[in-house]
Amino acid sequence: MELFFLLVLILLMVAALASGYPVAFALPGSAIIAIALAGFTGYLFEGDTSAYFAHGGPYQWLSAGVTNFRGIYWEAERDTLIAIPLFVFMGIMLERSKIAEDLLVTMAQLFGPIPGGLGISVVAVGALLAATTGIVGATVIAMGLISLPVMLRNNYSKTLATGTIAASGTLGQIIPPSIVLIILADQLSNATDQALTLRKADYKAATGESFLPPEFGVTSTSAGDMFLGALLPGLVLVAMYIVYILILALISPRNAPPVHHGGKLDTQFVLRVLLVLVPPLTLIIVVLGSILLGIATVNQAGAIGAVGAMIMAGYRLAQGKEHAFTPAILAVVSIAAVLFLINTYDINVKAIADTEDRVVVAIATLAVSVFLVAMIWSGWRIYKIDKTLEYVMVETAKTTSLVFIILLGAAMLTSAFRAFGGEDLVREHLSGLPGGFIAKFILVMAVIFVLGFFLDFIEIAVVVVPIIAPILLADPSANITAVWLGVMIGVNIQTSFLTPPFGFALFYLRGVAPPEVRTLHIYRGVIPFILLQLGALAVVGAFPPLVNYLPNRVYLSSETAPPPINPRLQSCLETWVFTSYEERGDELRVAIEKIATQDLSILPKKWQTELSEALDSARATFDHVDKVKAAEAAVAAFVPAYRQLHDEVRSHRINIANLERDLENLNNDLGRLQRTRPDDIADIQALEREIAALEAEMKEEKALIPSTWEESRKRYRELAEAEKKARTAYRRNVDSAYEKIGELRMILERADELAALSSSLADLAPVLATAPAEEASEAIKAVQEVLRPIPESNAINSPMSKARRLFRGDDADREQAATLLAEAREKLAEEMAWRQAAVATLGPQLQEYDETIRDTIGVRLQERLSPDQAADIAACLSHHRDISLDF
Repeated sequence: MELFFLLVLILLMVAALASGYPVAFALPGSAIIAIALAGFTGYLFEGDTSAYFAHGGPYQWLSAGVTNFRGIYWEAERDTLIAIPLFVFMGIMLERSKIAEDLLVTMAQLFGPIPGGLGISVVAVGALLAATTGIVGATVIAMGLISLPVMLRNNYSKTLATGTIAASGTLGQIIPPSIVLIILADQLSNATDQALTLRKADYKAATGESFLPPEFGVTSTSAGDMFLGALLPGLVLVAMYIVYILILALISPRNAPPVHHGGKLDTQFVLRVLLVLVPPLTLIIVVLGSILLGIATVNQAGAIGAVGAMIMAGYRLAQGKEHAFTPAILAVVSIAAVLFLINTYDINVKAIADTEDRVVVAIATLAVSVFLVAMIWSGWRIYKIDKTLEYVMVETAKTTSLVFIILLGAAMLTSAFRAFGGEDLVREHLSGLPGGFIAKFILVMAVIFVLGFFLDFIEIAVVVVPIIAPILLADPSANITAVWLGVMIGVNIQTSFLTPPFGFALFYLRGVAPPEVRTLHIYRGVIPFILLQLGALAVVGAFPPLVNYLPNRVYLSSETAPPPINPRLQSCLETWVFTSYEERGDELRVAIEKIATQDLSILPKKWQTELSEALDSARATFDHVDKVKAAEAAVAAFVPAYRQLHDEVRSHRINIANLERDLENLNNDLGRLQRTRPDDIADIQALEREIAALEAEMKEEKALIPSTWEESRKRYRELAEAEKKARTAYRRNVDSAYEKIGELRMILERADELAALSSSLADLAPVLATAPAEEASEAIKAVQEVLRPIPESNAINSPMSKARRLFRGDDADREQAATLLAEAREKLAEEMAWRQAAVATLGPQLQEYDETIRDTIGVRLQERLSPDQAADIAACLSHHRDISLDF
């Protein structure tokens, strides 16, 4: 019965959408009706409202709905959703202020003389508008009104002209910042949690271990990561459009003839081009650059874009009037002043100490005030001129409300889909496909492509993605990243604007096209661009680094980058460092032996021993590397034969798991039937026969597992465990080889700080002899606070702590305190003696040794990766790695 109500849910949704009923109400309405019918029917026939639900019941569904509602509207930390109205405001403001129109006219004049130049200019403007507005309807309509008549007047093919405009207008769905990418990031962040749960269960079933190693986890994504990941694929798509138009123009000039600019290419024209292009390009660089460089979050970048668009609109709408550019100039000057002050001075209102600090804070306050004046001035202008601000605010509210209501309704629909076992059904179908992950992924992409013929991009993103994403992300055979999956879906969803019968870009263009352009011209015109989008989808799918590299590179280079010892980095880090050993092995060995020949007798016995052990570990590094390589080679030699067997058995295990799930559901149905209708013998016997058939099928499936499986699996586990132990031994060895080197260098570097305490300890003697107990205790504490951060200072600090305890009572033992102070001064002298001697004789050699090995033997214990290391490791992490053999 669960499948029956699942079918009811799907039919209700399809009927509602096909009838033209608003999506925002069709999605939750279908869920509410189906849930109500299932609950009422279960209560009527079974006496249990949850009888016809695969998971939970109507109450659990209602609870999930409340949670989703609260998550969307009350959780302010969901910055992916907060960014939506900011970018929508930015896009509508730039479109309404006619900046898009200026871009189209100017780019057409620039590229016109090139074969296919008008078409190329439309693509270029589409890319620029995508990075500023991201509003498909506004972009297509603007380009249709401005460019289409010009292209037709200059004898451009109707199909090429309409196809170029419609396709270029959809670039805003994949080139960041994009609402589609923000919504996908939000949906995928939830899907990642579900995928991780599925992978943990898969790992436990395969190995019996409850703990999933961190390197086998599922990587999540954010709106910033999605923007980074989509940037290169978006540029690839733009390049493919331009190359197609250029080739077509060269092969068939009559379809896209060059068009020469009628005016002069003089200084005035150059200045006009700069005035039109520089502000939007600057806004793009500031918005995206702040995200890419980790300076601002997506929310903050959206706010920057909204304010920047408002200032640009202010001078564009007032063009030709007095002081048209004054607010923009004030804004630029104030921002430049603030940036200069921030980079030159440490501005902190709470830490004002002298006149210079007061002057700097005053200037910064003045600059910020000037910027606020410029922003308010621009806002007042766009409010007064044609009520532009009012229009933009209303349209932003409409668009944002539509998105949020659809998000809520889709969450309710998805919860109902899961409640009726739809997700289990999809998982069983996908996991049973021959061909592994590739087959699943191609099928999902094909389904999304077909859905694009009938559904809007938001509907696909919020309905389909939560269902299929956890299944694809959990698959260990591909181990894909969430950002790659999101970008692939984003590129695929982009085609939904071009595919008939409900391609919105086609409708927008049809509405503004002249009568001589028929609908058939538009449909024929977009076909090559749909094929180009599918080609881009194949390129991105075949080369994951196009998506994964930038997010990884920015993450590993950011202020919040993980240290090199992070478990997720170890595989790629060791690949990099092992190559370094091959290139620099002789240099490292020479450095080790050079430091070993130094006179270590000036060090305390403890440090002589530890430094000698560290050098022994450094020498042993190369033996450990050889053992790791040997263990790795043993695994690699065994894998080819084992993989075929593993894949076969894994397929059988998936089928067995699906049968067990079906068997559990049937047993639950049988138990419910025996409790509620014990006299219904026919139905009970029918269920028992079905259960017996499933049990027989499961027994047959288990019998198909080859007899050699257990032995092969055991052998693989032994080899994998041997490699793991070799790598663990290598990591412990290099850590011990470098750790003490770093500690000793820190001790020697801070020797001067320790020397400075000599006078402080001497000054304590009269205080301990005559001062009140509380004052003496505070004096000791003040010295200890300076002493405590200095490494290896416990021998000095210990007697001082004892002396301080003597001043707790009324009768302080001042004589004993003086003795302890003398002991501390003696320890200080001893420490200073060997440290100063070591600094003079061993310090330079130790520094040279440290600098030689820190990027190889000592790389794991550094605070962060170097830029070159981050680049190489980001490239390594950008490739998907099959980890299914460990499952």
